[in-house]
Amino acid sequence: MTPSTGEPAHTPVRVLLCDDHAVVRAGLLALLSSAPGIEVIGEAEDGEEAVAMAAALRPDVVLMDLQLGSGIDGIEATRRIAGPGDRPQDVHRERESDRPHVHDRTHDRPIPPPTPPTPHVLVLTTYDTDADITRAIEAGATGYLLKAERPEELFSAIRAAAAGRTTLSAPVAHRVLAQMRSPRPTLTVRERDILGQLARGLSNREIARALFISEATVKTHLGRIYDKLGVDTRAGAVSVAKEQRLLP
Repeated sequence: MTPSTGEPAHTPVRVLLCDDHAVVRAGLLALLSSAPGIEVIGEAEDGEEAVAMAAALRPDVVLMDLQLGSGIDGIEATRRIAGPGDRPQDVHRERESDRPHVHDRTHDRPIPPPTPPTPHVLVLTTYDTDADITRAIEAGATGYLLKAERPEELFSAIRAAAAGRTTLSAPVAHRVLAQMRSPRPTLTVRERDILGQLARGLSNREIARALFISEATVKTHLGRIYDKLGVDTRAGAVSVAKEQRLLP
């Protein structure tokens, strides 16, 4: 209860910031410090640091940029923090002997403590391509916000994310609805990776080296990409991918 009003005190939403630009992080920190009920508990400048800090600090929400310079990008960091199978507790697991246990007298065995909830990831970026949105959602992001949003929209989105509710910027929501109404070709993560390398003008051998796969595997994926996009040339695949905003 708050002493002045007699109303229940609300626990602030604990936020971890991840952005590779120090000036942006400083601006977000100043902005969020002015928001009631929101507390910034840490700042990460790259994806690896965000994953480690999410595991150590257990924030309610990770505010995640997509482009993070060297190392893993925001998509992969999101997958490791919030995606299925790669929870922070798996990355930063305590030794079993260090955990406090409750004893189950009925079966005469210790009961491990409950697993802390997985942080929710709210993407905050300048990128709004269909490929970026799809990859972020597939990676486990709870919401997707553009940096052009008003501060009040950001505050609201953070609170919604903490409660597990999805928030999308209006342009992002429009793209999601458009995809649902006119479904685009569904490419696998590997196919999108190869398509991205193709757009850079790389040869099959160079793509194989960049992605640590064989040339035969590259050719197999290219055949599937051509079939899905309805093309039969590399230039055609890149052209259609750009037209349908399938490239990151």
